[in-house]
Amino acid sequence: MCRLFIGAEPSLWEAQTRSLRLEGISTSVRLERFYWEVLEEIARRDGHSLARLIGRLARECDEAGHDQGGFASFLRVCCGRYQALRLAGEIPAEGAIADLDAEAILARERQRREPGQDAEA
Repeated sequence: MCRLFIGAEPSLWEAQTRSLRLEGISTSVRLERFYWEVLEEIARRDGHSLARLIGRLARECDEAGHDQGGFASFLRVCCGRYQALRLAGEIPAEGAIADLDAEAILARERQRREPGQDAEA
């Protein structure tokens, strides 16, 4: 089993630091190349640059009241959720993600995680 993971291209886990501007403030984010590639795919699907996608994620994260102290971790989770939702069939292979019904997807996800529970609970 582990061979599937350790046999991957080593450059995928090499950390890369990228500088960007978020809300007019220069900052840098350090992620493994694998995550940068997934974020670039997400950005491309909605016709955004990588910097615009990350800026939007940062702004919406802040508006939701989440602590951005672990922003790189948040971005990794975004990538994992994107891949998991694609595998679950919630995100189609093509098309803008912004056009999807996020509330309906989240409700179905809650139902899958807690069988027998009301999606509104």
